[in-house]
Amino acid sequence: MLEYLFKRLLSLIPVLFVVSIAIFLIIHITPGDPASTILGLEASQQEIDELNELMGFNAPIHIQYANWMKNVLKGDLGDSIFMRQPVTQAIIEHFPPTLSLAIIAQIIAIILAIPFGIIAAYKRGSVIDTTLMSVSLLGMAIPGFLLGLFLMLFFSVKLELLPVAGYKPLSMGLWTHLRYLILPSIALGTVQAALITRMTRSSMLDVLYLNYIKTARSKGIKEIKVLLKHALKNAALPILTIIGQSFGSLVTGAVVIESLFNIPGIGQLIMNSIVRRDIAVIQGVVLFVTLVYVIVNLIVDLLYGVFDPRIRLDGK
Repeated sequence: MLEYLFKRLLSLIPVLFVVSIAIFLIIHITPGDPASTILGLEASQQEIDELNELMGFNAPIHIQYANWMKNVLKGDLGDSIFMRQPVTQAIIEHFPPTLSLAIIAQIIAIILAIPFGIIAAYKRGSVIDTTLMSVSLLGMAIPGFLLGLFLMLFFSVKLELLPVAGYKPLSMGLWTHLRYLILPSIALGTVQAALITRMTRSSMLDVLYLNYIKTARSKGIKEIKVLLKHALKNAALPILTIIGQSFGSLVTGAVVIESLFNIPGIGQLIMNSIVRRDIAVIQGVVLFVTLVYVIVNLIVDLLYGVFDPRIRLDGK
């Protein structure tokens, strides 16, 4: 296990290296002068040139990348020009809302998707199966921002049950925290719930008609126990994979939902940084989000051995 974990951690290095090069090149070949954006339209050419020199934008691009990576390896992601604070501090301040939103959305998706997928597989070909698959297809088709607007209109404007927008940290109380995140979590998690439902159904169908399931039923084991203990456990690996991927997508794909519901998370941070051409923040956030995504998938790989003892992570 430790050997496998060590190898996977080493594999993070080339991934992050390639991502760092890609995001650095994309930002620096994008038309527009960052110094002009920072100083505004009234800035003189001399002021723009001085700021470019101060920020190192006049150096060759490979020198700029080398200097940036040297600081990154020291744990320094640079400083935000507009927020006047280190990028690391900005990420630490904005990540908790995104993490809470992603966790709640994932919980909602799992609670809905796993039972629906099991029922759809068990009732294969029935009206229930057709209905659940149609609903899941609809859930995949509706954009998150559109569903968010409908939820906002119905639950916040019409019924006045939940806040329209905004965010309250967990320190102000669990219920207060949840009230502001329920609607955006539903809007964000609906697509993931639809994907997990379809994957659960497909995985369950792969095992429901195998011999060991028939043997378990012939022994008189209760049907619910056959479905949950024997079928679901053996169908868990593809479901676990899609859950891990969807959680990474929730973290990286919360940009629109956070903007819609005015949640001060990572998505809103990177959107504002793109508008301002705050290069240090964009580079730091993309690198951080990539690290989170890769770590989530690493955790999923480690959980494979828990759900399926036949998988030996130590390679023996």
